Amino acid sequence: MSKVRIYRTRSCPYCRRAESLLKKRGVKTMQVIDVGRNRKLWVAMEKETRRKTVPQIFIGDRHIGGYDDLAKLDKKGQLEKLLKN
Repeated sequence: MSKVRIYRTRSCPYCRRAESLLKKRGVKTMQVIDVGRNRKLWVAMEKETRRKTVPQIFIGDRHIGGYDDLAKLDKKGQLEKLLKN
């Protein structure tokens, strides 16, 4: 299974939805980076993703985007394929 990394905050409902969807698709462990109270981590996330919102999700080295992007991949049947690589 591909490595999953997610930038998130604890209070973000979309972050929780993303983590829940990934777990439903078989992801047992993921690298969770909580940027909520750490300005340096938030700035690093923005530099890496060129986005200012959470969650920001990576599968392997591929930047997926946020929850809506993840859900679209799942709806198209592409998420499980990415996770298996």
